[in-house]
Amino acid sequence: MGYSQLKIPKICEHCGQPFEAKTVVTRFCSSLCADKAGKTRKKKVQEEERNKQILQESAAAIAEIQTRPYISIAEATVLFGISKNTVHRLIKAGKIPAINLGERLTRVSRVHIESMFTTISIPEKPQEQPAKLQYEPSECYTIAEVSEKFGVSLSTVSNTIRRNSIPKRQVGKFVYVPKEQIDKIFARKQI
Repeated sequence: MGYSQLKIPKICEHCGQPFEAKTVVTRFCSSLCADKAGKTRKKKVQEEERNKQILQESAAAIAEIQTRPYISIAEATVLFGISKNTVHRLIKAGKIPAINLGERLTRVSRVHIESMFTTISIPEKPQEQPAKLQYEPSECYTIAEVSEKFGVSLSTVSNTIRRNSIPKRQVGKFVYVPKEQIDKIFARKQI
């Protein structure tokens, strides 16, 4: 790789400091930063391998736990993803049968906990489409008419319509809103 006569401004990938690179592929400002970045990369690889190993050991432990009828509270928290306090609360309420074999040797029924956390299928109801209200223009005000009639600004009318979810209908450049609903809302505000 040849050297460039130009100094290429770059930022070090490790320390984040700006520097002038001599080649296009230079990534670090110094050999020290390159070494530190390499060590960091190796640590990440080792940590990922360690996490994979822990995951494999956990999978084996969970498979072994699932075969026993009674499990410890710590195993229940791992297996079902619930806190120890929740398990203790369920035991105290009598919802889970438990056996106390001594200090810190409480065992709970795995089958009973599983039955508490089974999935319940809820039949899907078709979503009902809200019926669109069809108002004739004679039964509606325009926004300008509402503003004139009640002596409020156009933005106040628009905000009130939006806040109260009043149905509106645009025909051409005019926006129509039902007279009955507008009269109810602004009659309350004028009192």
